[in-house]
Amino acid sequence: MLLYEMFNTTPDAYRNEEQDQSAPKWGDTRKTKLTLSQINLLRKMNDQRTVEYAEKLKRVKEQYGAPPAPAM
Repeated sequence: MLLYEMFNTTPDAYRNEEQDQSAPKWGDTRKTKLTLSQINLLRKMNDQRTVEYAEKLKRVKEQYGAPPAPAM
């Protein structure tokens, strides 16, 4: 977990604990089938991660990038 994640609320595209039905029970031997709504939610989560990763890269480049050359 990153520090700024502690102070910001989680976006809507993240997984919802109320909708999580992934706890397997004894005797569940079949694979579950994904519904279209679950696939759409996975796509949104992936898009959100991609945006956050791009923002993180931008912040890292600002922190550790070469300083701008002085104007002469």
